[in-house]
Amino acid sequence: RSSYSCCYFVLPCCFFDFHGKYSRRQSKKTQYREYLDFVAQVGFVCGFQVEEDCLRIPSTKRVSLIGKNRTYPPTERALIDKQITQYINNRHICAVATCNRRVGFKRKDHSDVCEKASSELPENETEIAGTIWMPGFQPREKVEEIRNCASLPRDFVDDVVLNVANLLLNASPQKSCSPGENMNTWNQGESLSLKEVAEHLNKETLKRLKSEYGGLQTLLKNNHQVFEVLNGRVHIRDWRREKPSRETQPEVKRRLSAEAFKTRLCWFFIHHPDGCSLPSESCPYAHGTEELR
Repeated sequence: RSSYSCCYFVLPCCFFDFHGKYSRRQSKKTQYREYLDFVAQVGFVCGFQVEEDCLRIPSTKRVSLIGKNRTYPPTERALIDKQITQYINNRHICAVATCNRRVGFKRKDHSDVCEKASSELPENETEIAGTIWMPGFQPREKVEEIRNCASLPRDFVDDVVLNVANLLLNASPQKSCSPGENMNTWNQGESLSLKEVAEHLNKETLKRLKSEYGGLQTLLKNNHQVFEVLNGRVHIRDWRREKPSRETQPEVKRRLSAEAFKTRLCWFFIHHPDGCSLPSESCPYAHGTEELR
C-alpha cells in the first residue's frame, strides 16, 4: 500500500496470520508449503505478480517470495485498496470463527463461516477502508524493554546468586578442605528444585524477579559460571566435570575462547568455602585481581 511503484521481498518463517497464529486448512500439504501459498496469496490479492525463489542460506526456511510487478493499472488503485481491506477483514473473522470452534462451538464448514461473516460486515466498511485497515490494532513499541534479567542491577544479582549458592552449600554437610588436601572433599552442595529455592527467597526479591521474563530460572542460567539448571533442579556447577571442547571447536571459537580467558574473577575463588575446584592454571576465570587480563 506504500505506493504503486513499491516492490517487496519476504522470507516466510514463523506461521502467523494478520491477527495471530496461522491455522492449517489443508492436510495434503506440509505446513510450510501451505503457509508459503498463503503468503503468496496475500501478494496476489494486493495486486502483485508473485515470484518464488530459493535462497542459498543454511536454513530449512529458505523459500522467498518477491513482488516486483503489478497486475493492475494505477487507475485501479482505489478498487484494489477496497479488495485488500475486505480480504483482511475476512481473515480476521475466519480466525475468530476457528477460535470459537476450538472452544466448543458447533463445527461448520470453514468457507461457509467466512462467507456468511463477510456478508455481515458493517455498511461503513468502505469509509473505514480509506483510513484504517485494522481498527484496534496495537503495534509494539519502537524500543522494546529488555526483560531477561540482564538489566537488573549488578549488586541485586550478586546478592541473589550468593544467597542461592549458600542455600545449596548448606543443604549438605560442610566438608572444608585445607590446601594440599584431596579435592574430592570439595563441597558440591545439594540440588534443590526451583520451587524450593524460591521458597527461601524473600517476597521483595521474588516480586522483582517475576517482572522479568523467565524470573529466577533465567537469572540462574545467566550465571552459568556458578549454577547449572537441569530438569527444573538447581546445582552448583563443578568445573572439574566440564568436558574440554577446545579440540572439537572451530578455530574461530577457539580464538574467541582464548581471548576471554581470565577476563573475569572466579566466583568460587572469592565466595566458596573451599575455593575453586580447579587449579589456577586450569580455571578460565582469574584467581585474584593479579591474574585479570
